[in-house]
This record gives sequence, C-alpha cells and structure tokens, in this order.
Amino acid sequence: REKPVAISYKNHSGTAYFSCGFVGIPDIDYYFVFLCFIYILSFVGNTAVMTILFLDNRLRSPKYIAVFNLAFVDLLSSSALVPKVLDIFLFNHRYISYNDCLTFMFFCFTLISMQALNLVALSYDRLIAILYPLHYHVKVTHKRMLCLIAFFWLFAITSTLTAVGFLTRLSFCRSVVINSYFCDHGPMFRLACNDITPNVVIAGILPILILWFPLFFIVASYSSIGYALSKMSTVRERMKAFKTCTGHLSLVAIYFLPIVLVYAFGSKIHPNARIINLSLSTVIPPMLNPIIYVLQTQEIKESLKKLLKISEQSKIAMKT
Repeated sequence: REKPVAISYKNHSGTAYFSCGFVGIPDIDYYFVFLCFIYILSFVGNTAVMTILFLDNRLRSPKYIAVFNLAFVDLLSSSALVPKVLDIFLFNHRYISYNDCLTFMFFCFTLISMQALNLVALSYDRLIAILYPLHYHVKVTHKRMLCLIAFFWLFAITSTLTAVGFLTRLSFCRSVVINSYFCDHGPMFRLACNDITPNVVIAGILPILILWFPLFFIVASYSSIGYALSKMSTVRERMKAFKTCTGHLSLVAIYFLPIVLVYAFGSKIHPNARIINLSLSTVIPPMLNPIIYVLQTQEIKESLKKLLKISEQSKIAMKT
C-alpha cells in the first residue's frame, strides 16, 4: 500500500492537510472490508431497535428511552466514523483538510463520550429498579430520564467543543503524519509548534470525566446491586433480579474492557495492535448492542415477533 505523505502546515488558519494511515499492517484491506460488514450490521440493527421502540407503545418506559438513545448514538457513531475511515484508508484518500479533521474529531469524540454516558443512565435505571423496586416509578420517571440524557448530551458536546476549541489556538509549522485511524486529539496537539500546556491539561481531564467517572459509577452501582441481591431470601429471586442486569453488563464489558486493556498495557502493546484494538472498540459495541438487547430483553423480543407477524400477515393479505 502507498505510504502516507506528510504535508507541511502553514498555521491553524491556513490550508493544511493531515495524512493518516494504518502503517505496516499486512493485508489491511481485508480489515476494512470487515469494518464495512460491521457498519452494515450496526446500521440495520440499531435502526431496527429504534423502529421497534418507536412503534410499540408498550415500550415507552424510562428505561427504553435510554435504550432508544443508545441505539441512536450507536447509529450516529458508526455513520460518523466507519464511512470516513473507509474513504481514507480503503480508497486511499489520506488527505484531510484542517477544518474537516476538526469536524471529524468533534463528532467522533462527542458520540464516543455519549456511549459511555448512556451506559451510566442505564446503570442508574437498574440501580433504582433493584434497590428501590417499590419507588421505581417515582424515582425513575420519563421526565427525569429525558433530563438526564439531555444533560449528558450537553456535557459531551461542551467537553468536546472545549478540546477542539483549544486546538484552534495551535500552529503547525512542520510536516506531520498522525498514525491513527481518525483525527485523534492527542496525536494532533503533540505536533504543534507553540505551547501545548492547556491541551495537555484537557487531555488529562477529559478521559476522567467521560470514561473513568462513568466506569466508577457503574462499578459502584453494581457493587450496591450485588449487595442487595445477596440479601434476597431465595436463589430464584436473586437470579430473576440479576437477569434484568445481564444485558447492560454485557454492554459495559464490550465497551470498557478494550479501553481499559489499552490504558493498562499501552506501553507494551505494538502501535499497530493498539490502533486495531481501539478501532474495534469503537465499532464493535454499536454492532453488538442491538443484538444483545433483542436477545436478552423479553419485551423487545415479543415486540419484534409481533411486528414480524403483522408484516407476514400483510404480505399474505396482499397476495390474496
């Protein structure tokens, strides 16, 4: 494959281009075809979940507001990331203008942040449902869930705008090659020629706010849930309550485990392996989330069967 060619920067206001690419990975074209397949599954799966939740009036509880938002975020994140990555690498359009790169970064970081924050909303739902079952409908209302999700959207957008905004003060006066699968924040500001101290501070704070705090809240929630389950009188009650959490726990593991592994063993992981791992961690969850919820949520399965049955009956009626 053609190697990326570095482009010289004038400054942050002039015309400038990034050259990004997977470097030294054999048969990488097959991986991009794999990404295309994942994107199709993600698009179809999340669209199907959103359609089911929209059409079935029974699935209008606060929990399913968060599930709908997760499917919406997954659909947007896949659509923002995968087509652009395929265009850059599979079709060898490796040159991205400065403004396009910042826009690409904004959408990617906002939507990746929202994935983590949406898992917090679902964790809150499960925490109240198990610890305070008699007060669930008072503590978890449509209004509170909508306000929580709206706050998360505002926080994710504001945080990302802050990070992107501080990049615009930088000047890039030397040739650069960003070895990443998208316009990443850290690799970009480290190539600047002027003071990057504010960017370093932001790069240290944002992961705590949008990754580690959500993970801490989820772990603390399930620690409380585990303690509450241990107090239940029968094993059957424990299993029934725990079963309502399995779908969410699966989503948490799929999203956070690859990221935690990269942070824990980052210095020991080959750069190419790190890029592949991080790229998979951003595209695999949107593909698996709808599958997990359809398979593990009885209400969604019943709604899907009902919609398929109605569709089949409509086809038979049209033929007759």
